[in-house]
Amino acid sequence: MTTPALSVLDLVPVRATSDGTVQTSAQALTSSLSLAQRADELRLRRYWFAEHHNMPAVASTSPPVLIAAAAARTRRIRVGSGGVMLPNHAPLIVAEQFAALEALAPGRIDLGLGRAPGSDPVITQLLRSSGAAGDVERFPQHVQDIALMLQPDGATVQFTSGGQYQVRSTPSATGAPQIWMLGSSDYSAQLAAVHGLPYVFANHFSGHGLERALDLYRSGFQPSETLAEPRTFLTANVVAADTAEEADDRALPQLRMMARLQQNKPLTALQTVEQAKTGLAADADPAEHSLIAAMRQRWFIGDGPSVASDLSAFAARHGVDEIMLSPVAGAYEAEPLDETPGRIRTLELLAR
Repeated sequence: MTTPALSVLDLVPVRATSDGTVQTSAQALTSSLSLAQRADELRLRRYWFAEHHNMPAVASTSPPVLIAAAAARTRRIRVGSGGVMLPNHAPLIVAEQFAALEALAPGRIDLGLGRAPGSDPVITQLLRSSGAAGDVERFPQHVQDIALMLQPDGATVQFTSGGQYQVRSTPSATGAPQIWMLGSSDYSAQLAAVHGLPYVFANHFSGHGLERALDLYRSGFQPSETLAEPRTFLTANVVAADTAEEADDRALPQLRMMARLQQNKPLTALQTVEQAKTGLAADADPAEHSLIAAMRQRWFIGDGPSVASDLSAFAARHGVDEIMLSPVAGAYEAEPLDETPGRIRTLELLAR
């Protein structure tokens, strides 16, 4: 069985302690950038930051800023967005940001684009208050616009009067980021196929419809100037530890948060392992227990060799040569707030 290449998707988790202390954004970012450096040392393929807004347990609000910081602290790993939620932003701004990133780290930048809001309706309205950027129906056209503006020659705007206007995302580009389409639906798979873009199925968020989405993408793929044949990989929630028992413990804080999210309960900073174990043991809510049990079946949790074997089988089953890990290992109470030993250990064990 072929071992898949490994990459990382980071939401920059924020946690609390039993005394009510909440990890600061600075501490959360410090721990994530340490993880990016370790991923680079371990020769993982790429490191992406997600875009989410106004969530107590997630500090990845601005992928371009985080990508720049990670690029400055790494040497070879590709860094990018997983993804920029395009309806929240004007296409020209996205193109300018990623053209600048490509100039800072040539040949190492990925631009993953998504269509979801990345937050609740109130925040979505605030993000899209400018009007034009919030036109979700124009998403396919905006993707094409960004791809053109990122090219060294830029894009040409045609006026109804017959005139033309040249638009470049940066004055003198020598290369362009690689654009990826992200999604967890038939729509995203078909759009990526029609435009000849590489595609990532967000399996970490929702594993439902995975086989159908991949089939739609592969069967409908139309070659483009940048991609001759379908290219895809999958994301996965992963916790690897030195023992299966420790992995089960470290998975629990994220499992509880995801269960609350699915039940539309108020969200908080991530619990510690100790808080999550105590809380779950005392919680008689059968719905939460059921949701956690179901998620455990889809996540990859265990000691290093067992998780590595399961990931290889998962990659082979779906015909991909790369898995993007969302390392969701929680922290024990005694672990420093500016460190992320559980997530680092997950990468170390699997990179072997």
